Amino acid sequence: MIIGLDNPALDVQLAKLGDGNGDPAGIRAVLSDAAARRPAGAPSSIVVPLLVTPYPAVVRAIQEAIGVTGVNAIVSEVFNTNAVLAETLHIRLADAGLARADRVRKFSITTSADGIVVATVGGADGLSSANVTSVLLCARLALVAQPAVIDSQVGGGEPGTAGLPGIEEQAARLQQMGVSRVAIAPCVIGPEVPGGALEEAAAAVGAKCAAPLGAHNNVIKLITQAYGHALSQIETADQALLASLAIDDFTQQVSVAVVPGVLLDHVAEDPEQAR
Repeated sequence: MIIGLDNPALDVQLAKLGDGNGDPAGIRAVLSDAAARRPAGAPSSIVVPLLVTPYPAVVRAIQEAIGVTGVNAIVSEVFNTNAVLAETLHIRLADAGLARADRVRKFSITTSADGIVVATVGGADGLSSANVTSVLLCARLALVAQPAVIDSQVGGGEPGTAGLPGIEEQAARLQQMGVSRVAIAPCVIGPEVPGGALEEAAAAVGAKCAAPLGAHNNVIKLITQAYGHALSQIETADQALLASLAIDDFTQQVSVAVVPGVLLDHVAEDPEQAR
């Protein structure tokens, strides 16, 4: 776990969404375990969704799990810096040979794409965020880029995606604009999309597909910043808790649970254990 290596005071675990209640790695079990290590009623967890664009369905599922378990937990907002995402998408496209690796020196390098579909999840909210990222990616590559939602094609995603542009629609739009070589840039970390969905979507439009963002350093930074931002929102009245969390340098021991889809973080019962 990269986050745990970069922040050794954190105990990173997985907290799965959507699995059975009896799964010890499920978010309900992880939340309950975190709460058991804290004084009754004290904030026990900060849950950071492993997302790079807003995804209301995931946030609702996390809030439901918190409600069912009755723990005192905080859910962070998605910490989205569109310029950072555009840079990371550029890197993933370059890794796949679909874009120039260097936009500053403007090397004359032949690539296999002249139009990009930025695919994300989260319905209208995710699409709106991806639209800004697409504009910035377009500026970086000097190529046209259009955002699309994957939800409407894989099913089971955010409700109300039927009227939103999917990958096929945006690929067709690019072709109407004169683009002959379409590439797909997944604006997702990875677990948000069912296995094979991106490849199927790419094959359906005859496009090549870059890898998801994955555990890129920029993604790790965004997740860590989301955690820190949520931490700063804790009521300042609980000064003892704020001191034990040590926002700036994570010097106190923190126990963290990481999940396919969610990063859950909770404080160890005795901060002195970290010394």
